[in-house]
Amino acid sequence: MSATEISLPEAVEATPSTPRIHRPRLKSIWLGILLPLLLALLWEASVRTGLTVGRLMPPPSRIITTLWGLWQSGDLTTHIAATTLRVFLGFALGAIVGTLFGALTGYSLLVRRLLDPSLQALRAIPSIAWVPLFILWLGIFEESKVALIAVGVFFPVYLGVSGAVLSVDRKIVEVGRIFRLSGFELVRRILLPAVLPSYVIALRSGLGLGWMFVVAAEFMGASEGLGYLLVDGQQLGKPDQILAAIITFAIIGKLSDSLLAAVAAPFLRWEDRFGREV
Repeated sequence: MSATEISLPEAVEATPSTPRIHRPRLKSIWLGILLPLLLALLWEASVRTGLTVGRLMPPPSRIITTLWGLWQSGDLTTHIAATTLRVFLGFALGAIVGTLFGALTGYSLLVRRLLDPSLQALRAIPSIAWVPLFILWLGIFEESKVALIAVGVFFPVYLGVSGAVLSVDRKIVEVGRIFRLSGFELVRRILLPAVLPSYVIALRSGLGLGWMFVVAAEFMGASEGLGYLLVDGQQLGKPDQILAAIITFAIIGKLSDSLLAAVAAPFLRWEDRFGREV
């Protein structure tokens, strides 16, 4: 059979660039939870068979019982709401300021030389070092907690935006200047699309650090929040409560990251990259 006699379905099947049909999203979700589910079952079985002692590392059944008790009493929803609100406010503040400073230092050489060395030095300061200073400045209430979370979010967003602007291909910018685009049009039509994928990654990194910093923030005299549950469990010797709080952190953190990725997905549909799920 000659090449011209190949039928259309065969030709399409033989074309290497034809996108393949991906697994349903539901199947991907099940694959994602398969590993933690298997680890939980193995640990439960090892405790029940007596291979390990579940005193300091309780089995999943005890952790689920603890979570259910906290849920029935209403404490779990109260702590989740308090922590989520702090992370949201700190993330919003840190992301806005980080985006602004990152765009300025990436776009302007003068601003970069002026601000970047100081910001890089501040980035090296451990998060816990800010705690006493924020308490002195803002008190022990919500303002200091939100400020600490914002600091954690600021630096990955700042670095992501600044690095993304600096990595834009110079030839693309020159094409925009050849077409005599104004400064605003150059940013809107060239710089923004080029920076957006890295910006989304920077926001996701900042959100992850926001969830990490909220633990340190809630160590500052909080009476509500998942960090308070951690401290309360440590002081009262309740490892099941500590692990319940850690697992809740993991679940809510993953859900917030997935929500951010889903919100950003429509703005990145133009990407033709390796590994993209259709």
